[in-house]
Amino acid sequence: MAKEQTFVMIKPDGVQRGLIGNVINRFEQKGIKLVAMKLVSVSKDLAEKHYGVHKGKPFFEPTVKYITSSPVVAMVLEGENAIEIVRGMMGKTNPSEASPGTIRGDFGQFIGRNIVHGSDGKDTAEFEINLWFSKEELTSYTRIDEPWLTE
Repeated sequence: MAKEQTFVMIKPDGVQRGLIGNVINRFEQKGIKLVAMKLVSVSKDLAEKHYGVHKGKPFFEPTVKYITSSPVVAMVLEGENAIEIVRGMMGKTNPSEASPGTIRGDFGQFIGRNIVHGSDGKDTAEFEINLWFSKEELTSYTRIDEPWLTE
């Protein structure tokens, strides 16, 4: 197991539906540490950079329009195998295929309104963290429960 960081965004539907606390609570209860967080009104430029790998695809423009329509909560989470654990907790991208008990399975409505985004790998996590946060915005600390959660 390796300690790593991942990027997570609570999308406009999660913010507008009042699910911020619920989503963060799930990660914290799992033992994943929050090391950066901010409420952001996303600029078109930032949205286009974030979703740049999808430029030219039919869903690119609607996704940019959606993600800039309302504030989002951007955060960096840290823990042992954080990327894999967080993705598992989020559930499949399409909420109709996501298992009950996952964030998308419990709260997502359809693929375009699936509450959260999370990095899909180490390279993506590094890119997204650096896109959304400066080094100064990331904190480093030891949670009191860490010795009980890691070996």
